[in-house]
Amino acid sequence: MNEIYDIVVIGGGASGMLASAVAAQKGARVLLLERNEKLGRKLNITGKGRCNLTNDSSVSEVLDNINSGRDFLQSAINGFTPKDCIEFFESLGVKLKTERGKRVFPESDKASEIVDALKSNAQNSGVEIKKGRANGVFASEEHINYVSSTIGQYQCEAVILATGGLSYPATGSTGDGYTFASSLGHTVTPLRASLVPIVADENICAKMQGLSLRNIGFSIYDDSNKLIFKDFGELLFTHYGMSGPLALSASAHLGNFDEVTYRAYVDFKPALSEQTLDQRLLRDFQKNANRDFVNALGDLLSRLSIIPIIEKSEILPRTKVNSITREQRLSFVQLLKAFPIDIQGTRPIEEAVITSGGIDLKEINPKTMESKIIKGLYFAGEIIDADAYTGGYNLQIAWSTAYAAGTAAASSLNKHKGED
Repeated sequence: MNEIYDIVVIGGGASGMLASAVAAQKGARVLLLERNEKLGRKLNITGKGRCNLTNDSSVSEVLDNINSGRDFLQSAINGFTPKDCIEFFESLGVKLKTERGKRVFPESDKASEIVDALKSNAQNSGVEIKKGRANGVFASEEHINYVSSTIGQYQCEAVILATGGLSYPATGSTGDGYTFASSLGHTVTPLRASLVPIVADENICAKMQGLSLRNIGFSIYDDSNKLIFKDFGELLFTHYGMSGPLALSASAHLGNFDEVTYRAYVDFKPALSEQTLDQRLLRDFQKNANRDFVNALGDLLSRLSIIPIIEKSEILPRTKVNSITREQRLSFVQLLKAFPIDIQGTRPIEEAVITSGGIDLKEINPKTMESKIIKGLYFAGEIIDADAYTGGYNLQIAWSTAYAAGTAAASSLNKHKGED
């Protein structure tokens, strides 16, 4: 063995940096092992480089935005709340701001400021940081014994796995933690992309490429006509399908495409009832009575959406507005309220914001994040089978589970020292 530590934290991302600092502040000798040259590579690109680090919500609001693992996470999020998170970063000298949807960002709009603050906090707390890739976690008599890495072996009393998921593998998230946990007897639930762009009917979406819509309704039904997802917000059309907050959140609800088919519906005018929208359309028709239908919708719809919508209707583009029947108009109104788009899949997991699936929650103590199988093994962040919608909620899960793991691991050591 090269060296002896109380705790080895594997993974220098959001949860790893916080967990290591929390444990060190409680008196543990902590090694933070990171495979990349720099800490927080994935954190540096979150929120398009701005880092939406939490959501200024109540605990219950955060839990309502958790897609998987809600009950399991209650204890951890109550233990380190969004308010605690905000106060923590402000105590490190990071000035914060809250934007639409209660999303919290650094005032500088630089994710690097968050990474730097976490790194400095860990170093100032006494954490030893080393560059090296862990290649095994070993236990003896169902208790953590040592970590093997490319730079040596480290004997320890506890290990915190904060290795992330499979999303953005270029940042170092290549699933090592799942391998380590599996080798120690843990179950890894099926892994798939979540918060990932949706691949959809390219005949429609490619024609609307670049169109960003705000304040629209968006719903998804499966092939048994069961409502899978429904929300209101922003949607971006791309050459392959759909992205933006609505598409990313909806992707968390999509299952196996080999077994189920899905269809999305866009409500272009969610604030208007069909009757009100019909009255609005009728006024536009009266105003443009002698024009072609394709040229009469500019006041109602975005330019890029007009052709694809007309193509879905039963009205020819060059039909004179004054010859459109009432039935055709009402049918068009219904189309605007429920514009169908067939979903074909999602983009690869490498493009996902987070990974859905992970270490089975039934095998983890929700209060301490400690393994129920191996004493001294803890989990934090994306590695566990829990995920949430966009808006800072997934990073809040990372902070809360890291705080719980770091606190519990150090407290367990102190307890054992007291017994000795």
